[in-house]
Amino acid sequence: MGWFDAGVNLLDKRFDPVAIVENAIAAGVTKMCVITTLPDEWEPASELAKAYPDNLVFTVGIHPHHAKSAKPDDFTELAEFLKHPQAVAVGECGLDFNRNFSPQDVQCHVFEKQLQIALEVNKPVYLHERDAFEQQISILAQYADRLKGGVAHCFTGSKDQLEAYLNMGLYIGITGWLCDDKRNQSLVEAVKFLPQDRFLLETDAPYLFPKNRRPRVRNNEPAFLPCIADKLSEVLNITSESLRRKSYANTCKLFGLID
Repeated sequence: MGWFDAGVNLLDKRFDPVAIVENAIAAGVTKMCVITTLPDEWEPASELAKAYPDNLVFTVGIHPHHAKSAKPDDFTELAEFLKHPQAVAVGECGLDFNRNFSPQDVQCHVFEKQLQIALEVNKPVYLHERDAFEQQISILAQYADRLKGGVAHCFTGSKDQLEAYLNMGLYIGITGWLCDDKRNQSLVEAVKFLPQDRFLLETDAPYLFPKNRRPRVRNNEPAFLPCIADKLSEVLNITSESLRRKSYANTCKLFGLID
């Protein structure tokens, strides 16, 4: 058992996917979840996963930034891609009222469509939220008791927000945001209340480089996941090795993997 990066944007144009996967495996990060955000990424993600059947799984979803481009046929195709044996979650989906690249009402509609698909295919949801917590929780509340779980991806919120997600049966995704001492104060306090059976570790690479890593480089990678665990182990006063085992088991449980 190595590390499990519960979220990497492996299709980002800054990456050579093969090199990134090989770097990760060499660093002991033996499993990764490839995040997708729009229909054009679903086929490439499935092909990458086929090339690394022991190392990669992937999500299938429409990010709120791309909600305005969603067509009716996309939802049919989304459900079909979720039949792939390495497709583990619906998303990245949710709401982003910070940038509003898509109108808010359209974001809400596309989010709900994906929640409905998650119920139909019995898959967990992979959630994005920015400056839209109250609206997102309100929508989730209509589905949470029927969903097969989910994760608040790249959680950066408060203790109250963390508890709201936990009360809905969701997992919490911890990224390199925790390692940024200039903006991590709220998250540091929140994770002190995070049950050890409800967290995932994720890089969200190439974003959110863990600032406790030296030397610093331009882009984050799954190979740097242990640096996030080092910071979390410091905050929680438990060993990084314990976090490795727990986060791996938690991620497998959420994604329905037997490993």
